[in-house]
Amino acid sequence: MTVLPGQAAAAQDDAAATPADPLELAAAWLPAAEDGPGPTMTLSTLGLDGYPSARTVLLSRFDGERLHFHTDSRSRKAAELAALLRAAVTLVWPEAARQLVVVGDVAPVTDAEARAAYAARTRYLQVLAWVNDHEAAADTHGRRRELWAAFERQRPGAGLEPPGTWTGYALTPVRMLFWRGATDAASNRLAYERHADGSWAQESWPG
Repeated sequence: MTVLPGQAAAAQDDAAATPADPLELAAAWLPAAEDGPGPTMTLSTLGLDGYPSARTVLLSRFDGERLHFHTDSRSRKAAELAALLRAAVTLVWPEAARQLVVVGDVAPVTDAEARAAYAARTRYLQVLAWVNDHEAAADTHGRRRELWAAFERQRPGAGLEPPGTWTGYALTPVRMLFWRGATDAASNRLAYERHADGSWAQESWPG
């Protein structure tokens, strides 16, 4: 069979885009750890009632092996992770026609990692970690603005420490699914499954 130059180039592109280790591909898609917090992602856990539970969180960092995220220790997701340390995250880049789904095991991060993630947050998100509790959520919008302004008066400027309820987690992948769209061909998905020895199996699925 004759292979045309365009076909050969496409085959080389496909080979370069499908490394044996999906963490290499994830590193190409996700921001580097030194770049600070990444995009938002949908975090899915198993609810305490047995139903799936999902919400949008910020990807704190990707360290090359794990995806980090942070929350309030009094939150529903923290309670769900306490019951089952497994989760899935979904990241979408519509403008690039890409989607990444990662399923894996979750573990709490160290105190130093949690503090570093808090320090990398914007001032707004740092204050939010202090004042965004159930009591404030049930109050009026006007009252929430008053509480926010009062906090800013009491603790002006930079250098906020994280509240005691600040907690973080890191997800170690066991399955990774990379979706890539196209306008001139069918979309496709690269599915990776981690073996017990740490190696990865790879399959191509229809998009």
